[in-house]
Amino acid sequence: MKTIIITVDLGHFKAYRVTEGTGKSPKIELIENYDSIEGHTKLGEKLSDVAGRFTGGGGKGEVARGYGEPHHLKADIDKKLIKTIVSDINALIKKEDCEDWYLAAGEKINKEIIKKLDPKIKSNLIKNITADLTNIPKSRILGYFK
Repeated sequence: MKTIIITVDLGHFKAYRVTEGTGKSPKIELIENYDSIEGHTKLGEKLSDVAGRFTGGGGKGEVARGYGEPHHLKADIDKKLIKTIVSDINALIKKEDCEDWYLAAGEKINKEIIKKLDPKIKSNLIKNITADLTNIPKSRILGYFK
């Protein structure tokens, strides 16, 4: 039986293949691992205050400049990252043709990931943990799902 464990947050994606090893303990192998630059970048690093360098904010005799503010920029970036995570999970589970799989995702993104998964892929999800396990050593990962 082939099982996949996926641990994600907005900046990290790790997938492990769990197979029956020789003896009693299963073998855990890292099969996918990437860091999202978008997930690690701070919003202030993406924005500049170029528009604010010049005066003329609409005082007497001046024209108001409506540069707008990025009210929903952080939420939009998070949605894009979640969409990428869901796409990667769907592709990986299909490619690996696994019978069951486990997911660990942080509280902020867990529900959104589950909601957007392919229904066929979601039906094989055995256990879903609302926790960020991306920094947990490989040797301890399986313990969270038993």
